[in-house]
Amino acid sequence: MLHLLVSGFLTICVSSSSRPSSAPDDAGLRLSTPEEIAAEFKSVPCKNKDRLAAVQTLFQNMGAAPADISIDKIRGVENLVLIRKGATDEKVLIGAHYDKVERGCGAIDNWTGIVAVAHIYRSIANWKSTKTIVFVAFGKEEEGLAGSAAMASRLDKAQAAQYCAMVNIDSLGLAAAQVADNMSTKKLQDLAEGLAKEMNMPFGHASIPGGMTDSVPFANKKIPAVEIHGMSNDWQSILHTDKDQPSRVKPISVYLGYRLALLMVYRIDGMPCDAFR
Repeated sequence: MLHLLVSGFLTICVSSSSRPSSAPDDAGLRLSTPEEIAAEFKSVPCKNKDRLAAVQTLFQNMGAAPADISIDKIRGVENLVLIRKGATDEKVLIGAHYDKVERGCGAIDNWTGIVAVAHIYRSIANWKSTKTIVFVAFGKEEEGLAGSAAMASRLDKAQAAQYCAMVNIDSLGLAAAQVADNMSTKKLQDLAEGLAKEMNMPFGHASIPGGMTDSVPFANKKIPAVEIHGMSNDWQSILHTDKDQPSRVKPISVYLGYRLALLMVYRIDGMPCDAFR
């Protein structure tokens, strides 16, 4: 596992007031700041029964109208879905799971991902995208990827072809943004690395042996998919334990993951749908 210290990130990351690299000034992107990201961890829902409602509230705080938020119920799991219509029916999916294991608060795994996805939603609210952007908060990831597997299972070959890419965020907050190569397709791995270099952002490739996450069911459907995380060498002593608490979250790590994923969505939108297959 690649270990990247979080201290000093702000001195080597692009400033929070600038737009992502290659995003023109008139793109309409609204960047969140590290301070806004940090504020999301002052209160974290630590019980599974409270998580879905908290996700709804967070997206509403990011500007989503209640009528635009749907709860997709399938196979005993609930996925929260928001669809931001683009100029075409080609799609980019960005997701994170909202459920947690019994132990701990689930602040790292995976309230960090939910916060990043919600802030991406706010960031592109006024952006005129070519592709339709689908935001999903998956349920029951900790029970065998149930939410993502259920959504992917609904897609026939033609529907899957409309999905140009899937960007998944799981467990930021401990170190710099990294891609789990064993849960990501190669061309999106390369895109993430290239964009991190453009932004002078710390980045690494760090597979998680034996790991599974919500990118996998979509990759199995031949949809290009990438898993972004921010775990350090000691992640196994924190995740799925009582130590997974808000106090453990390094907000700048979440911010960097958010910035990388946002730029990936922006760049994918400007490419042909098959560019990453």
